[in-house]
Amino acid sequence: MSSYAIRDSLTMLRRNLLHVTRYPSATIMLVGMPLIFLLLFVYVFGGTLGAGLPGAEDGGTRADYLAYVAPGILVATAASISIGTALSVSMDMTDGIIARFRTMAIARVSVLTGHVLGAIVYTLVAVALIFGVAVAMGYRPHASAVDVLAAVGLVVLVALAFTWLAVALGLVSPDPETASNVMNLLPLLPFVSSGFVPTGGMPGGVRQFAEHQPFTPIIDTLRALLDGRSPGTEVWWAIGWCVLVGVLGYLWARRLYRRVPKTRAR
Repeated sequence: MSSYAIRDSLTMLRRNLLHVTRYPSATIMLVGMPLIFLLLFVYVFGGTLGAGLPGAEDGGTRADYLAYVAPGILVATAASISIGTALSVSMDMTDGIIARFRTMAIARVSVLTGHVLGAIVYTLVAVALIFGVAVAMGYRPHASAVDVLAAVGLVVLVALAFTWLAVALGLVSPDPETASNVMNLLPLLPFVSSGFVPTGGMPGGVRQFAEHQPFTPIIDTLRALLDGRSPGTEVWWAIGWCVLVGVLGYLWARRLYRRVPKTRAR
């Protein structure tokens, strides 16, 4: 990427970060829901669900369940932020902003890159906030410095993958409401994974789906890294799913962006 494109991408990044600060209600909704789920599952269901964790000492406690569910909530937070990206891109399309950008002397790649970089920054801040709350609730990870760096890298990879998918869905959606409704399905997938309960206790068909969908290896890998354990082969499945989703989302978004007319009827 040339210095010209980098400069324009940083300009678009600032634009998107300013949009986040100007719409605090959307920020509260996207970050608040994972926080509510964390509090709800730990303080309301944690005692019962902790007792059912396999291998937990003394039958499992609320603290055991907090250590189990926190990585799932962190990944769900990254998925939740992608809703805001799809909504923002769709609003730019509906208002004709993207069409106007295409008539300006700026690097074409910077328009979408600005959305992606903004979403990654937003995701890291949101995940850090949720992680801080989990620590305040008693969560104590046992990760080394290398494990922490690997965990952060995984979160960035997840954010990058699902943000490109969100950008594509924002470009193809006819209006912001449709973009938001379609992306609302994404944060539900962690609930049908190993994020909140082990998949071993699920019915046959649900278990098969949970074990073979993207979020299960991603959450299992993040959980292992934060516990200071080796994720084993799960890390390759996690990386593979992120690369697959990210590449497909990027190619789809690039194709859709090239088809945006330079003039768009309002």
